[in-house]
Amino acid sequence: MMLEWLKKSSKQRWSWLVLFLTTFLLELAALYFQYGLDLEPCIQCVYIRAAVAGIMLAALLALIAPASSLVRWLALLGWLASSVYGFIAAQRLVDIEQLIADGGFYSCQLFAEFPSWLPLDQWLPAVFDPTGPCGEIDWSFAGASMAAWMQWIFIAYGLVAILVLLSQWVRINPNPYHG
Repeated sequence: MMLEWLKKSSKQRWSWLVLFLTTFLLELAALYFQYGLDLEPCIQCVYIRAAVAGIMLAALLALIAPASSLVRWLALLGWLASSVYGFIAAQRLVDIEQLIADGGFYSCQLFAEFPSWLPLDQWLPAVFDPTGPCGEIDWSFAGASMAAWMQWIFIAYGLVAILVLLSQWVRINPNPYHG
């Protein structure tokens, strides 16, 4: 029943618009932290932003033609891949934060290493140029750092993406009165 609903929803624009809006709000929050609160992003923060942007682009792709199986599958795979990539980047940052909290030392890269065909740090330096050190916890909420919160957010995105992917194999019963 739930998988049927997810499959039906994945064929409608509103569901992809919700996904787009949640990622857009996360990107706005990141920019507020950077420019409003002067919290400079480290290299891992920038990679986390890129992952959120990947989910956002997947949602935009699906918004074009959600009823098209090919477009929907490409968007779903992009959504899932970006969620996994984002979780890995957030996990790296949590590990660095823990290392520094335990008295260790860590020096992160100064420049982002995006693929040559996708130099986000050159195209949008205001968003994707790392300017801060890794591992400093300048903000926390309920005892968790921003990186830890992003881990949970990417887990949620990933789980929903997996459920929506699984729903694509469900056959929808055309008879609304048959349970």
